[in-house]
Amino acid sequence: MNKKVVIIGAGPAGLTAAYELLKNSNSEVIIFEMSPDIGGLSKTIVYKGNRIDIGGHRFFSKSEKVMDWWQAIMPVQGKPARDDLELGRKITFPPTGNVDPEKTNRVMLIRERLSRIFFLRSFFDYPISLKWSTFKNLGFLRLIKIGWTYVLIKLQPIKNEKNLEEFLINRFGKELYNTFFKDYTEKVWGVPCSKIPADWGAQRIKGLSISKTLIHAIKNVFFKDNSIRQKNTETSLIEQFLYPKLGPGQLWEEVACKIEEMGGCIERLHEVIKVDISSGIVTGVHVKNTATSETLDLECDCLISTMPIKTLVNSMPSNEVPIEINSIASGLVYRDFITVGLLLKRMQLTNDTKRKTINDVVPDNWIYIQERDVKIGRLQIFNNWSPYLVANEDNVWIGLEYFCNEGDELWEKEDSEFISFAINELEKINMIMKEDVLDSTIIRIPKTYPAYFGTYNRFAELIEFTDKIENLFLIGRNGMHRYNNADHSMLTAMAAVKNICSGIKTKHNIWDVNVEKEYNETKQ
Repeated sequence: MNKKVVIIGAGPAGLTAAYELLKNSNSEVIIFEMSPDIGGLSKTIVYKGNRIDIGGHRFFSKSEKVMDWWQAIMPVQGKPARDDLELGRKITFPPTGNVDPEKTNRVMLIRERLSRIFFLRSFFDYPISLKWSTFKNLGFLRLIKIGWTYVLIKLQPIKNEKNLEEFLINRFGKELYNTFFKDYTEKVWGVPCSKIPADWGAQRIKGLSISKTLIHAIKNVFFKDNSIRQKNTETSLIEQFLYPKLGPGQLWEEVACKIEEMGGCIERLHEVIKVDISSGIVTGVHVKNTATSETLDLECDCLISTMPIKTLVNSMPSNEVPIEINSIASGLVYRDFITVGLLLKRMQLTNDTKRKTINDVVPDNWIYIQERDVKIGRLQIFNNWSPYLVANEDNVWIGLEYFCNEGDELWEKEDSEFISFAINELEKINMIMKEDVLDSTIIRIPKTYPAYFGTYNRFAELIEFTDKIENLFLIGRNGMHRYNNADHSMLTAMAAVKNICSGIKTKHNIWDVNVEKEYNETKQ
């Protein structure tokens, strides 16, 4: 097979597609990326030597193929990371973990996973554990309500779940839902859980439940799975993961180098502004160089798109897109994202677990901020993702994450105003003191989360339309308007490449990635 394939977007999906095409075919591959960066949402932003991981990326997958793929690009470091060595942590390495860390930075670390909920000015394990601290922080009355409403919903579950609220209540009971799920989820999406389809829970929460959490806790007492693959562990319950030494973008920059070594082309600062379609076939694209405003017209045999499907449909000729389809695409909704990076002398909160950390920093990778009197949704501690993300290991480097809509009050704040606002919020909940802030930066990321409301209830019609365009393949989070993790995005890319190389015309295998079939069958 010798085809000219255009790929829109240099994120995990687009780069995986290019790599797989070059490895498995004689295709001519060109990627157009509208930003100056590689990695999409998985890029690493460097600020004065300190590295920011946007959203936090644990490199863990239930797919053996993806796990092997990552390690083929960047092998596992053969000894503990700097903080592991200092704290005497015992890390179990896979047989391939034999890379000398003194010779290269291009390695994966094995990291411990911890993410907790901050609520009532106290920490709770996530998922919730049956520890004395949990009982104490919740209080006797709330515990009784949690237990009672859980028993009630198990005796009489909600049939035909219509929304995310019903999905969560069915699995955790009404009181636990109101305590730990409702406010945070609505902070993320900006709409009531009753307005979000149950499909979101089927994709993001999948098999997690109280019973599985309890079984996992009991199993850990007698047998703890120290392998990096953790095959029999729910994704939300994993206790360790792989992580590129210098952040997630490091891996994707490495993939980009390999693509170019194999003859592929990556054009940064190039935006696809128009897609030519004739008789239901993509014939070419029109591309704008955002630095010079010059335009380029390019013919192609196949188009793989990771750009927001809303933007893709708007770039198609009006005579090729039915009015109803254009209306559905235009009505799709996204949630946007702001990260404030703060460099600190110290955190006000100290380590309150048995897990040791350098300088007594809280041990979490990230903390879900459930408190109702602040708008911050999540807090990342980059030191705990990798000590090499921080230029000076004596400092604390954190990311304050806010969910908003482009153009709303949060989004429109001036940078300096927003940073002051964020610092005040963390001080309000006693996590930091203003005088400990050494430096700061802010990053705005539009269209971070494809939402499951707006015209999403008619999304199947949009899929039917795009699937009929034989040589068009939609992959990745925004390309499919699906809340995929990086591994799911990679698997959609691999499925698309398989179809192109094998001449398979159906797109079902792409859309089947990250679909909870058991849930859908039960729902029907």
